Amino acid sequence: MKCYVVLELKVVKFEPEFAGKLNFYVSAADHLLKDDNDNPSIGLLVCKSKNETVVKWAFEGIDRPLGIATYELDEVLKKTLAEKLPSIEDIENAIEE
Repeated sequence: MKCYVVLELKVVKFEPEFAGKLNFYVSAADHLLKDDNDNPSIGLLVCKSKNETVVKWAFEGIDRPLGIATYELDEVLKKTLAEKLPSIEDIENAIEE
């Protein structure tokens, strides 16, 4: 059996309304994509930062599998993006050519 995973990435700190939006997106996935043989869809929200109390209250009463995680942009950039992006010098040279 499979399930759909709805992933939402926010570049800002967690806001309570994000829980309702994620719940909406997971409902949409269940109605539009899921069939009777699939497990319920899962929602994962990744934010820049979060306050545990605000998260707890925002997700209270939502009975589907939703989760929240944070990331550190500096680490993401250093480990993945920095290696894949051209340097400033490369961009300047391309523009001059």
